[in-house]
Parts: sequence; C-alpha cells; structure tokens
Amino acid sequence: METNELLKRVRQIEIKARGLSNNIFAGEYHSAFKGRGMAFAEVREYQYGDDIRDIEWNVTARFNKPFIKVFEEERELTVMLLVDVSGSLSFGTKVQTKRDMLTEVASTLAFSAIQNNDKIGVIFFSDKIEKFIPPKKGRKHILYIIRELLTFKPESERTNVKQALEYLTQVLKRRCTAFVISDFIDETDFSQSLTICNRKHDLIGIQIFDRRQAELPNVGLVRVQDAETGHEQWIDTSSARVRNNHAAWWKRRQQQLSEWCSRSKVDMVSIRTDHDYVSALKSLFAMRS
Repeated sequence: METNELLKRVRQIEIKARGLSNNIFAGEYHSAFKGRGMAFAEVREYQYGDDIRDIEWNVTARFNKPFIKVFEEERELTVMLLVDVSGSLSFGTKVQTKRDMLTEVASTLAFSAIQNNDKIGVIFFSDKIEKFIPPKKGRKHILYIIRELLTFKPESERTNVKQALEYLTQVLKRRCTAFVISDFIDETDFSQSLTICNRKHDLIGIQIFDRRQAELPNVGLVRVQDAETGHEQWIDTSSARVRNNHAAWWKRRQQQLSEWCSRSKVDMVSIRTDHDYVSALKSLFAMRS
C-alpha cells in the first residue's frame, strides 16, 4: 500500500471509528465494561450480609473478629485487542474481506476505549505471537495501531488461539478487558485456555466470518485453496450432498465454539462480513450492561 493511500485509509477509518465511539457507543461502552475492573481499597469489620469470600483472613486473625476487603471501581481500564492475523482472514466474497471488517471493529473498540480514558494495547497472533503493542493512551497511539492493522505482515499463516490466550495471561499481570477478534478457524482445543484466561481477565470473543464459510453456492466445479496450509482441491458445488456436508460441518464448528464460550463464561458475538457490525457490537454491549 502506497504512503498516500495508507494515510487516506487511516484517516477514513479514524473518522468512522471516532464517530461511532463518540455518538453511538460512548455510554454503552462505559456501562458494559466499567466496573468490571475492581481495585482493593481498604478493610472494614464484617457486617451481616457481606460475602464471606471477601473476608481478609490475616486481619481477622490479628484482631480475633472478622474483617472483609472493600473494593472500588478502577478509574481506568486496560483494554487489550487480541487480533488474528492468520491467512484465513484474507478471505472475502461479497462486501469486504474478514481482515477489512476486523480492522474496522478493532479501530472502533480502540477509539471507544480512549474516549473512556482507558489504555489500549494489541497482540497480533497467528500460530505464534507476531507482535505485542503495550497498552497506552492517546490519539497518536491509536493511529499507530490502525496503521499496523492495515499493513502488518505476519510471519506465519496458521492460527493458534490457545497460544494467544496464554501469552495474554503471562504478559499482563493486572486484570484487563480483552477482545479476541478472530474467525476462530483453529483445529486445536483452546477451551481450557478460555476458562483460565477469563478467570484472570474479562474476556470477550468477536468472531468475523464470511457467508461462504457457512454455505457453499451452487456454481459447479470450483478449485479452492486453504489460505493457511496452501492445500488445493476441486469441489463439486453442484452436488447437494457436498453443500449439505459443508453446512453441517460449519454448524458443528459453531456449536462447539458456542459451548466452549458458554462453559468458560466468555461473552461472544459473531459478525458476518456483509452484515452491519455496529448492530452486533450494540447487542454485545447491551448484553453486558
């Protein structure tokens, strides 16, 4: 991408994302994510109705009567974007590629975070950690993130969500709000990593997918290539059996992902590339408010 074209694209995304975060998501973002991060404030004597899980045992033992820990909402949050940069994100059949939509969604979340005085950081991942951008504030930082979203070239084409989740758990010691933005085309089992990561952080999944992942068109014999492995094969889409098997495969994958997220208590939203991501994000924020 040429420099002038890149600057123009960055500016277009900034205008759209800033407008959405200021005019549509401002209050909803705050109510959906503020209050999730709690900081220790003080101890006080136990009162009837207090949660026994908040008892401060060291102080209780010292004074021989129960005390509990009191928490207050943190003034600012740290927001992390775990961005899938694997080869499958380059796929798109109608309005835009999955990577194009991912970039807009990530940019909108980033501007929403800055609007609420939160820090924002990014982890680019494939089947390894490609790049880590530490959390910071400010417009300059946001524009740097957008440029990286538009131009970053990964070393690997494959996907490993588990590794990205484990890296987040290791690299950020304090609790954060983390969005995993991916198509989740990953053959490995990352369900346990979802559970462990969501215990330490507030984890949200955003799946970006194309309609042709869910259903094949009847267009006859087609040569397809796996963007992550390079494997090529011919598929006879005129066969109803082939189309039905593909639809059943997609349904099983989606059901498995839904079950993993439900079991791990991770909120998840799926966004199709030819649909409106604004409505999907509003639904996600409303669900958490």
